[in-house]
Amino acid sequence: MTQTLPVPPAHPVAAVLASSRPISWINTAYPFAAAYLMSGGQVGATFIVLTVFFLVPYNLLMYGINDVFDYESDLRNPRKGGVEGVVLDRGLHRLTLWSAVLAALPFLVFAVVVALTSVDVNPLACLASLAVSVAAVIAYSAPGLRFKERPVLDSLTSSTHFVSPAVVGLAYAGASPSAAVWVTLAAFFLWGVASQAFGAVQDIVADRSGGIASIATAFGAARTVRFAIACYLASALLMLGAGWPGALAAVIPLVYLVNIAGYRSLVDADCERSNAGWRRFLWLNIVSGFLITQLLIWIALR
Repeated sequence: MTQTLPVPPAHPVAAVLASSRPISWINTAYPFAAAYLMSGGQVGATFIVLTVFFLVPYNLLMYGINDVFDYESDLRNPRKGGVEGVVLDRGLHRLTLWSAVLAALPFLVFAVVVALTSVDVNPLACLASLAVSVAAVIAYSAPGLRFKERPVLDSLTSSTHFVSPAVVGLAYAGASPSAAVWVTLAAFFLWGVASQAFGAVQDIVADRSGGIASIATAFGAARTVRFAIACYLASALLMLGAGWPGALAAVIPLVYLVNIAGYRSLVDADCERSNAGWRRFLWLNIVSGFLITQLLIWIALR
């Protein structure tokens, strides 16, 4: 297998920033911002600071740790080296870890202060949701925990990375979520589980070569894709219980389902063929985000 070349340390700041996956920044900032504003939160310091946190520092913490401790397997992974993840030179590992921690720290201090001093929020809900969000990010890749190497738990933890910012948004807005909101969060969670599982399929050969376990290395390509299809379908069915017009969003998981359906009989040796579906997934996120935004605007104006 062709070995992926690591990012040289010529431009360390750019390399470290690249490890945060800029293409994915919106995927964590958007759930927080949307949940916060849609549940009555106002545009102010809390909204701006925490949106920025979930936009960049959160992703640097998540993906920076991942890139450092997945270095050996990433070298064997032909899809690494672009928007799907850089391969950091060893000389940048310490800088990346320190940057991730120091970039996140002031935002977390701010969040804790707001939770403890604001009269409009439940401090326990704020701190608990924030703690779960950050803990999931660290536990996914950090040595000794490595949830990403525990089949099924890897998918559950990864989904938490994207759903928990929305829960943090609800908590910091002082919201009392309705049943429809909980249904929507559950549907979002199943979408995340399906997406992580399918994303792991393309790395089966590289992960096995590097001695890394995942839901895909444990289940195999075909069974993992079918599991993802089932989760997308369950996500769509759950959204039907979100009430009108939220139920219209049930169409979105079905689009993702169609995107991966052609890989339901994929054999492990051909796992890298699913990368085409993963690249479509990245673009589908942009389209889906636009459609969800239009739906949220409609709901807000009703």
